[in-house]
Amino acid sequence: MTTASKVRPVAVTTLSVFFWGGALISSTSAISLLFPGSFLERLWRLNPRAREGLAEIGAWAILLMGAVSVACAMAAAGLWRGSRWGYWLALTLLAINLIGDIANVLLGMEPRAAVGIPIVIAILVFLLVSRRVRDFFSKTARA
Repeated sequence: MTTASKVRPVAVTTLSVFFWGGALISSTSAISLLFPGSFLERLWRLNPRAREGLAEIGAWAILLMGAVSVACAMAAAGLWRGSRWGYWLALTLLAINLIGDIANVLLGMEPRAAVGIPIVIAILVFLLVSRRVRDFFSKTARA
């Protein structure tokens, strides 16, 4: 167990796991889009509207989901290691998600996205205000 893992706040660990989950889900989506009709196609039953929306984008959807997967994996690793870049990448990805949720609600494209707005705001505020989180990422010894 490293020194960083002994002092890592539980919220940072949880957020890192959350981003790893995002990386797994988005990479699975990219693979499913790359191989339509495969056994992964059944997963789209969970959100058929997302499948339709991504299908409209075409091949770009595969690149988009791949980029999301890489960004989430990088944020997860950076948060886990206690890296400042991981902290800022996570904040950036959460802010992008917040903007997307707000746009989806205002444009009427996905009214259910309203549920995510207060959640993302709460996470962002916590990450920016929590002294323990700021102290964890302010250690200069971490890369």
